[in-house]
Amino acid sequence: MAHRDPPGIIAPHIPADVYRRAEATGQPVVIVVHTTDQDGRPLRHYLFPIVIAGAGVVGVFGLVAAFVALLDFAVHTAIAIGSVAGPVGIGGITLKLSRPKD
Repeated sequence: MAHRDPPGIIAPHIPADVYRRAEATGQPVVIVVHTTDQDGRPLRHYLFPIVIAGAGVVGVFGLVAAFVALLDFAVHTAIAIGSVAGPVGIGGITLKLSRPKD
């Protein structure tokens, strides 16, 4: 496993003789740090919102599918009740729920 220093440490080690010579002469110690800057944003910055949006779309699709299945069940139930019941009257108004079987 690679050794990682806590943030803020520029050089994990300066040799003692270099440090003492710089301290005695007053010369600065130059530390060169090679870094590579990334171009643009990493993929995970784009992937997280896309995953959340995809989960929302799948959830809405499931909700619509369940609603359509419920409507289909309600229509089949109404057809079955209407075919058995015959005419239905409420307050002097009679409705014929299904056509006669010929």
